[in-house]
Amino acid sequence: MKVLSLNLGRARAVEYTDQPEGVTGMDKRPVEGPVRVAAPGPKGVGGSGLAGDAVCDTRHHGGDDQAVYAVAREDLDAWERELGRPLVNGVFGENLTTQGIDVSGALIGERWQVGPDVVLEVTSGRIPCRTFQGHLGEKGWVRRFTQKGAPGAYLRVIRPGDIRAGDPVRIVHRPDHDITVALSFRAVTTERELLPRLLAAADTLHPGELETARKYVEKYGTSVA
Repeated sequence: MKVLSLNLGRARAVEYTDQPEGVTGMDKRPVEGPVRVAAPGPKGVGGSGLAGDAVCDTRHHGGDDQAVYAVAREDLDAWERELGRPLVNGVFGENLTTQGIDVSGALIGERWQVGPDVVLEVTSGRIPCRTFQGHLGEKGWVRRFTQKGAPGAYLRVIRPGDIRAGDPVRIVHRPDHDITVALSFRAVTTERELLPRLLAAADTLHPGELETARKYVEKYGTSVA
């Protein structure tokens, strides 16, 4: 298991973003590194956890609980076959393109050691937006990406340090529950009846999704299908 590619983006003006300033850091490109990784600060204030990586819409992206975004190369390969076009590392706006890791199958709260120093913790899946669709140039992309249910994983920084392409990734902690990134993604998008199950992940879950799950339980109770 390793980081196949480390990807950073610069702010770029585009026509398809709903960001008021009309710029996005979605177009991320591979870099050699090393790149410093650290907790960026609260959402709305902090941006990316990677030095030199632009996060333009801090209302919805970046911050401590979305400091790093990882996508499996295997998932990009599957999309290549479905879309009939090449997809380069970083094309989904991911910071880490991984190899040998079931990223969407990772448990919420699972911890990865990347290279000798950095430790990251899985928090949630990526919710697709109009900017993502515009960047890919695929009609109906938000719907297709959601239906696929392999969103990649956002991670928070537990221990800062430097990483680079080629660094090994080692799972150093797996929590005692079965809430995967894919399951949490389905719960907050297409299968809301699964929301009560997310409470098992407790405070390791992205705070916004945890709050959504709690409000659902308050309104409908804890029974799930």
